[in-house]
Amino acid sequence: MGYRANMWHVYLIRTRMGHLYTGVTQDVQRRFKEHQEGGVKGAKYLKGKKPLKLVFHKKIGSRSQALKTEAEIKKWPKKKKEALVNQDIPLTTF
Repeated sequence: MGYRANMWHVYLIRTRMGHLYTGVTQDVQRRFKEHQEGGVKGAKYLKGKKPLKLVFHKKIGSRSQALKTEAEIKKWPKKKKEALVNQDIPLTTF
């Protein structure tokens, strides 16, 4: 199940403490694996916060749209992010 087709995705990962990390990629599975492995390609924020769980991802389109959407989500309060994860609110691109 590959998520790659020159499309950019925004994704959210939950840490063991319940924090939500937001990122963008063209290949969700590869990027999540990099985070799980904790190597040099994984986000510093996620190091030592395992287990990690991919809780949301959505195809956005261009890299520019994905980065704008990521930046907007990062401004949201946790309650709104949780609503997105639970699919209680739709995600629109910015």
